Amino acid sequence: MEGKMTMHEFTKEEWKLVRIHGRTSANNPTTLFYSGSAVECNVRAATLRLTCNAVYDCFEQWITIVLNGAIVSRQMLEKGKQTITVFRGMNPDKIKNVRIIKETEAIPEDSVHYLQILSLETDGEVCPVQKRSLTLEFVGDSITTGEGTYGAKGEEDWIPMFFSAYHNYAYLTAKELCADYRVISKGGWGIYCGWDNNIYNSIPRVYGKVCGMLTGAQHEAVGAQEDYNFAANPVDAVIFHLGTNDYSAFTHEPFIDPETGVAYRQKMNEDGTFEEESEARFVCAALSALRDIREKNPKAYILWVYGMLGNGLEPLIEKALVRYRQESGDERISYLALPNTTDETVGSRYHPGYPSHQTAARVLVERLRHIFRLAPGDAAYQ
Repeated sequence: MEGKMTMHEFTKEEWKLVRIHGRTSANNPTTLFYSGSAVECNVRAATLRLTCNAVYDCFEQWITIVLNGAIVSRQMLEKGKQTITVFRGMNPDKIKNVRIIKETEAIPEDSVHYLQILSLETDGEVCPVQKRSLTLEFVGDSITTGEGTYGAKGEEDWIPMFFSAYHNYAYLTAKELCADYRVISKGGWGIYCGWDNNIYNSIPRVYGKVCGMLTGAQHEAVGAQEDYNFAANPVDAVIFHLGTNDYSAFTHEPFIDPETGVAYRQKMNEDGTFEEESEARFVCAALSALRDIREKNPKAYILWVYGMLGNGLEPLIEKALVRYRQESGDERISYLALPNTTDETVGSRYHPGYPSHQTAARVLVERLRHIFRLAPGDAAYQ
């Protein structure tokens, strides 16, 4: 069968029919940075091949291949250029929907880290991918990255094998709502600071760039530091899932800035309440983040979700939201508490497991249906 096939690489016109998910730059080839970034195509063919370039130093890239809405492959990529057969020997008369998803988060701890889609080849016809009516953006940390959704309970190694863009609440929510989506997330990062009080590990600080957390000449060359074009890529809702690491910072040692020697630390009072100055720093950072999200997404609904790994920061989140509404008059914003992870739903690395993400997605879908007045549908998400 293989010898009889006439394979051809997607032409420029055929690439216009391919859907790119996630933040990418204008550079060629298509470069994927964040977890959940993907290429999606419809082909009427027996065979489809992918050629990609996995660029990393220490932390390998993983991809998941979804065929007609179901996962058919999950694999680690070796460094460099490689060709992968996505499917072979299928009915050439039927259209197949294929999504190739980057499972691994953006990793600034690595010296260089991105995935390039160099080409797609098929022995059939490339067909259009229908645009979905709803587009969501998920902004978060390791929970949104899907850390802990693979692997046995008790696994503690910090390796990409235990991360998944497919087995998490963002994908599940988009699937249920038949929505397009993109993710901006990084494990350990927060709003004001990261889990270890590092003030530079702030998602809002890099939100305006394609992938601002990836620095250095190689990342800049492939567009990571470009300003993201929000106007050309509008979303209907921004699901803002941050605060877990900011709360952890209150229980950790200070971060000493290696450049200045200045120490930064969020503190609790002896009675367990938040120190006034620390509370003010978080609320100020949250207000700034909300203003920036609204400026860049003027028509989107903003939904702040929180709670899968505890809800200790909920009082400060609610305080920031009240102040934001008072100063802006913006009513297209609300808060949603997500169910906490239990002993039964925990995954590897003491993070929410797949069952916890399924529970969170159900709650989130219900709220988004209410916000957008959506009736339960039976259309399959591809």
